[in-house]
Amino acid sequence: MKRSTITSWVLGGTMLLSAWATVAITPTVKLSDSRPPIVLAQSIPERFGDWQVDKAQVAAVVNPTTVAELNKIYAETLSRTYVNSSGERIMLSIAYGTDQRDNLSVHFPEGCYGGQGFAVEQTVHGQLTTGAGKIPVARTMATLNSRIEPITYWVVVGDRAVPTSWEAKKEKLAYAVRGLIPDATLMRVSNVTADKEAGYRLQERFVAQLMDALPPASRVHFSGTGN
Repeated sequence: MKRSTITSWVLGGTMLLSAWATVAITPTVKLSDSRPPIVLAQSIPERFGDWQVDKAQVAAVVNPTTVAELNKIYAETLSRTYVNSSGERIMLSIAYGTDQRDNLSVHFPEGCYGGQGFAVEQTVHGQLTTGAGKIPVARTMATLNSRIEPITYWVVVGDRAVPTSWEAKKEKLAYAVRGLIPDATLMRVSNVTADKEAGYRLQERFVAQLMDALPPASRVHFSGTGN
């Protein structure tokens, strides 16, 4: 058999195998359909620990995505500003999507803030210590004119918190080979301060108190510390 013929057969077989693999791991069942529906306004308390909603400051939460895009990607969104007894404020933004196929995946904050004109620092990774366990998180700082905003966030894909888009893709693939389309929750906390380390410490205390206030099932969902 000629070398060119063998090469053609090999290439053809590779293409067929690739096409078969794509079909074989195409997920068809939404994980969210097997779970109770998420209603963020009911799931997240307006008062917990030393914090309560500051209803006059809702507009302070940056919404880096258009309403049309939000409605396309997410089933539920929540934006609140909380204030403590010392007058310190934390902005909480949560977005929940039931379908994490590529064109509907959650948007990570760095790109969204940059698209709004913010200068965004390099992202670093760490952990938040909470009663739900250690949550792997990403931290960055966004600046626009005089507004300096340290940000801590994580994304829960299915049951697991991930701090990067690469980790999110790997988690989605793990579900895809089981025929499942995972849901995902973007958790973002931030505050306006030029002292980013103090800002991150305040955010960690806020998240820890929030997790302590949630019932067990919600704590597992929003922390991403499930199995």
